[in-house]
Amino acid sequence: MSTADNSILGLRMPTDPRWADLAAISIEEVLTDHAFCEQKAATQCISLIQRYPEKEELVNALAPIVTEEWGHFRMVWAEMKKRGYTLGKQRKDDYVNLLLENTPKNIPGDDKLLHKLMICALIEARSCERFRLLSENLAEKALRDFYYKFMVSEAGHYRLFIDLAAHYYSPEKAREAWQQWLTIEERVLQQLTPRGDRMH
Repeated sequence: MSTADNSILGLRMPTDPRWADLAAISIEEVLTDHAFCEQKAATQCISLIQRYPEKEELVNALAPIVTEEWGHFRMVWAEMKKRGYTLGKQRKDDYVNLLLENTPKNIPGDDKLLHKLMICALIEARSCERFRLLSENLAEKALRDFYYKFMVSEAGHYRLFIDLAAHYYSPEKAREAWQQWLTIEERVLQQLTPRGDRMH
């Protein structure tokens, strides 16, 4: 079974099957968007470290992820240069923006980190699932192998954020919050039209 199988990731709604077909014919745009996604992932980890420097387990866990995500950006950028692509401009991520807009209101201060971790876990899980689709459906074997490596990495990142939530709160509270965010994500996906030029 794939490490990105939805039953393992817990995602309730699979990606629209049209997405992989659209992405296959827009690979330059997909790689560009992927490059910026890796940048934003590194930046988000830095932001969490800066916001919660007193949480030693979080700092220890996320510090190497910053390096890994930036390394992923460099890998994507190297692939783009090999193909003669330019980086272009960052695109708006409607998926992530809608998740942020749906953050529950009036969260107690102590629970803000919990929801930040859940959003990060969700983005990693969905990215993992999308990488699986690319690794299985792209015609070019080199790109299938390229995205298989990213799929495996993102699966680990998803678990890391869930585990941090369970550490700082409780496994029960983390599971409850995760189910809440899966419901939110399902609603968000229903609002979006599949776009082959975006990772999300």
